[in-house]
Amino acid sequence: MTLTEYANFSNYAVASATVVLALAWLASVAQWAFGSVASRSGESVGAAERTPVMASSGGAYDGVSGGGSPTADDDSARGGVAEERSEVAGRIAIALTILGFLILLAGVVARGLAAERVPWGNMYEFAITSMVVVLAGYLVMIRLMHIQWLAPLVLAFVTVVLGLSMTVYVPAGPLVPALDSYWLVIHVASAMVAGAGFLVGAGASILYLIKARAEARGPVSGYLGRLPSAAAMDQLAYRVTAFAFPVWTFAALISGPIWAEHAWGRPWGWDPKEVWAFITWVAYAGYLHARATAGWKGKAAAILALVAFATFIFNFVGVNLFFPGLHSYAK
Repeated sequence: MTLTEYANFSNYAVASATVVLALAWLASVAQWAFGSVASRSGESVGAAERTPVMASSGGAYDGVSGGGSPTADDDSARGGVAEERSEVAGRIAIALTILGFLILLAGVVARGLAAERVPWGNMYEFAITSMVVVLAGYLVMIRLMHIQWLAPLVLAFVTVVLGLSMTVYVPAGPLVPALDSYWLVIHVASAMVAGAGFLVGAGASILYLIKARAEARGPVSGYLGRLPSAAAMDQLAYRVTAFAFPVWTFAALISGPIWAEHAWGRPWGWDPKEVWAFITWVAYAGYLHARATAGWKGKAAAILALVAFATFIFNFVGVNLFFPGLHSYAK
């Protein structure tokens, strides 16, 4: 294949992966919708079995003479069907996520072949490649930590990013001189790995806030009832952030300054990208420090994690689009 053919294949693959992952998101939403129906049906059956039914001269069910309550039987049947559909939708969501990941991976590899370099030399390439890293990390965590309950949030984020990446699309081409360094591989790859961890932590924090508020009001049912406990989600957010933070430290405060020294003759220059990378580091450092020393958990910690993630997103979107600087070539 020629370089142009590789580039065209990459474009088609990225577009196709976006569609497949959008379908995976719909399947994940259906999984939880059917699961919510199953949960409510199960609760209705339990309530019906606990409620005695008065005998009547009309021969109504008396709760003793045998057979289940017609209403309870109907609810049980509906719950069973809904539960089965939920499981099928979940399997479809995972299958489509894997398919979308493989298609997107092929598109990213083709982009690299078309450009004859690593495929993250500008904002468009960073977006599509980072989504490959996010999906890879998410699929591994499904296997190891059973986090498929995060699918609606993770898949929505990935689909939106891939769709928006088309707005900053640039044709495949050579790197600008400042980027033509092996530090491009080290620095950007570590930033993408950290970003994947921050995304999972932010998703868990969002659902934690929703679940914790529902638990405070009483028994939780439906979609929220099928989520892990609020405490478990809070712990997951902390664990993945604690993993991602040292990786981000290496990307922002070690490899970045070293590369800046090689490219521009100074390790720090108050460039907007450098400043916001440091702000993100401070925000996540504050989150981890508060949890480790002040015993912060729950709502305050989750809000701080989301603020930190917002600074991370702004660093890679807002700074590139709205602030002129030495990193403006990344558009």
